[in-house]
Amino acid sequence: MPLFLGGYWSILLLIPALLLGIYAQIRVNSTFNRYAKVPSARGLTGAQAARMLLDSAGLQGVGIEIGGGRLSDNYDPRSRTLRLSPDVANSNSLASVGVAAHESGHALQHADHYAPLVVRSRMVPAASLGSNLGFVLFFVGLFFFGRNTMIMNIGIALFSVAVLFTLVTLPVEFNASHRAIRQLSDHGILVASEIDGAKAVLDAAALTYVAAALMAILNLLRLILISRSR
Repeated sequence: MPLFLGGYWSILLLIPALLLGIYAQIRVNSTFNRYAKVPSARGLTGAQAARMLLDSAGLQGVGIEIGGGRLSDNYDPRSRTLRLSPDVANSNSLASVGVAAHESGHALQHADHYAPLVVRSRMVPAASLGSNLGFVLFFVGLFFFGRNTMIMNIGIALFSVAVLFTLVTLPVEFNASHRAIRQLSDHGILVASEIDGAKAVLDAAALTYVAAALMAILNLLRLILISRSR
């Protein structure tokens, strides 16, 4: 394969993912900011909504911590803790309630032993290793060992695990958002006219995971093209 296809020019492959990533960040920020200004009719804060959803599912043992930076919200299955940023925990906006419900959705997945979440959790160590070491090994084999095919292929294999992790993440995130919207409606936390606002925020956030998966896939393709170029 010509060098201009498999070598340095292969970085052009990443342009679609870069553009999608930029668009996703703009969309998630603009959508969150828009619905952060719209208070919910019932007036529950993100933390209160999350607590209600967790308790209704029998998850009183899942704790809620408030802290971290903007949109740093996450669920830690190891400590069974929901961590909400102050902007989400303390606000009664549609955006905040939607994000808090999404993270509660992850706790519900954990309790239900949702298969993609189980797989993703087990993949974390290998995916972290592949993400950090895969690229390094590949380019060490390429530049320092005279295109050592074995080292380059090990790097590709390791990075493939990280790519698979991003793909497994997609159903986990989509399902958590689906659970969130359903629970917000079923428990009357948001009225029918407010559901679309919360859904818009979660849909925008989901796009960032799609962009990350596309970037990972195209990076893997780039490594393969470079390995086969002459």
